[in-house]
Amino acid sequence: MRPILYRRLGLFELWVLSDGELWLDGGSMFGIVPRPLWAKLATPDEQNRIRLGLNPLLLRIGERYVLIETGIDRKPGEKFRQLYGLSPTHPLLAQLRLLGVEPEDISLVVHTHLHFDHCGLNTCWAEGRLVPTFPKARHVVQKQELHDALHPHERSRASYRVENVEPLAEQGRFELVEGEAELLPGLWVRPAPGHNLGMQVVELESEGQRLAYTADLVALRCQTPLLYIPAFDLYPMTSLESRKRFYSRWLEGDFLLCYAHEPGHPLGRLAQDERGYTAVIEPLENAEV
Repeated sequence: MRPILYRRLGLFELWVLSDGELWLDGGSMFGIVPRPLWAKLATPDEQNRIRLGLNPLLLRIGERYVLIETGIDRKPGEKFRQLYGLSPTHPLLAQLRLLGVEPEDISLVVHTHLHFDHCGLNTCWAEGRLVPTFPKARHVVQKQELHDALHPHERSRASYRVENVEPLAEQGRFELVEGEAELLPGLWVRPAPGHNLGMQVVELESEGQRLAYTADLVALRCQTPLLYIPAFDLYPMTSLESRKRFYSRWLEGDFLLCYAHEPGHPLGRLAQDERGYTAVIEPLENAEV
């Protein structure tokens, strides 16, 4: 498991956490890109799966703790965990406690979207029923995304699991936004459709420094080239347009990028040359715990 990583961004403190690893089909992760090309970037196992990270982001903004993403769902059981190469327990909770942060200390959870590998710790089992893992947090998501999670169709049903969404919806814990929104000073969400209709990226700005949490718009650093779009994306041409728009913005604004599924070093910056867009690794410190 990757260690906790730390970074200051102006007045914000950031910890890049880990909820372990996820193994997914390599061809699906790279879409139309042929295996001889993508296999040089991400080595597949004997089942043609590649290793992905699970990288929630913890922020301290003043006296408040904000969590971006809640890791992957492990509630379905052993067969499910074996399918995706998951550990039986949540490293995310252990890492929070290493930092002295308890689930009740989280006041805001920001969801890029509600697929099972991004919101798996929204709920947990306690005394035979599902309860919110972060009991004092409001959960921010695009209105479109909550609708789609509660009303999946044949193509999207495998990505949404009702146990991560319905209990919070029934308790009124979701705070819905439509379009761009500033949740706290310097903490923004901006729609980035393509992977699905309701996905959003998260952007931070403080004292002239900027960071974007990329969600699944560009999940891995090696997926940076514009056409390296996963077959998982429901609307690939929309993904392409979203990438063009955000890449231009992130390059011009010198954004630090945090990749949601990068299994190695999770931070980077965009670069551009005559061949197109590439990504450069950004140094990061291990957190003192």
